[in-house]
Amino acid sequence: MNPRTTEMLICSSLDEVKRRESALRFIANLLKGKERSSLYDLSGLAGGFPVKESDLPLLETYSGPAIFSTYLQEEGKKHLGGDKVAAFNRTSAAILATILALVKPGEEVLHYLPELPSHPSIPRSVKLQGATYRETDNLQDFQLTPKTSLVVITGSTMDHRVLPLEDFHRIINISHEQQVPVLVDDASGARIRTVIYQQPRALDMGADLVVTSTDKLMNGPRAGLMAGKTPLINIIMEKAQQFGLEAQPPVIAGVVRALEDFTPQSLLNSLERRDHVYTLLREVMGGVEKTPTGFMISAATLQKEIIPGGEERSPRELATLMAMVLLKEHHLVTIPAVGMPGVSTTIRLDLSAADARRLDDSQIITAIRESLGRVKEIADDAETCLSILYE
Repeated sequence: MNPRTTEMLICSSLDEVKRRESALRFIANLLKGKERSSLYDLSGLAGGFPVKESDLPLLETYSGPAIFSTYLQEEGKKHLGGDKVAAFNRTSAAILATILALVKPGEEVLHYLPELPSHPSIPRSVKLQGATYRETDNLQDFQLTPKTSLVVITGSTMDHRVLPLEDFHRIINISHEQQVPVLVDDASGARIRTVIYQQPRALDMGADLVVTSTDKLMNGPRAGLMAGKTPLINIIMEKAQQFGLEAQPPVIAGVVRALEDFTPQSLLNSLERRDHVYTLLREVMGGVEKTPTGFMISAATLQKEIIPGGEERSPRELATLMAMVLLKEHHLVTIPAVGMPGVSTTIRLDLSAADARRLDDSQIITAIRESLGRVKEIADDAETCLSILYE
């Protein structure tokens, strides 16, 4: 065995920060030399900033909120329902503000999701507040205690696993029987669940609060949009403003215009193409899975394809390496290459993304096939792997 095989490639969150910086440097250099059309963001998180020229004079500290906050209430309630809406600089910021406002040190947050693990922002926020945290994807283990002061439900996971409707209702009912408020983390679920799976909006099912990401499967800036009952929104926003977690006027303007522009049909149009590409991709590698708007390759699947029966490279290392090869050699953006530390290692390609319309199916299949071959070729060469990840 090549002695370099055992050298770890990703040892800490700091390494993940360096990986992300490397990916962003590559994107910056690519765009300096070529047009934006040379990059294909299929992450499903491409977002956008669709403000109008007439909006620009209003992107000020006070006139901006005066104008766009009114529009935000109108468009946000159309999208999410509820009595009142608030915008935050990220979904993670909305979650942190909620936990700071509703959970006291020593109390408990109980989190139910379709599949473990949770997004790291939730347990990290709970730890910061000095509370305790439990998560489960098994209804038999969903047991509130006298210390439980907030229940969080994930409607759709980072890998687009969607919570069944009957589980939603059951968890909300159990929580409300014990007078515990329910926050639904519907980052992408506010669109996947309602448009593709035709589930009701979270607040229409009785949840007290819901938060979504306005860059996930819609053309908005990276921001969090929360809706819910007015008293809860008020105390959460009070906490958000204490720590600068609220969205600023330019972001609110971008969110408003993205909500105005959102059309469910753009997601529905991707379904037929998804099925066709999925069929072709299964001929390239096994274990590929469909998502609501595309397909995904898990880190465990990659490990089986690249190192059958072996564990010389961890699933996270192989998935991150594959994502970086897709980026640097084929200019395809996926989440494991550009995501924050702790991001999902699953490689997802979203065919509802605007950039997907500039790629034909054969280009996507070729990129996957060649990247898979490249990772197989270099997996036991730590020096080359490190260069691709961090240089």
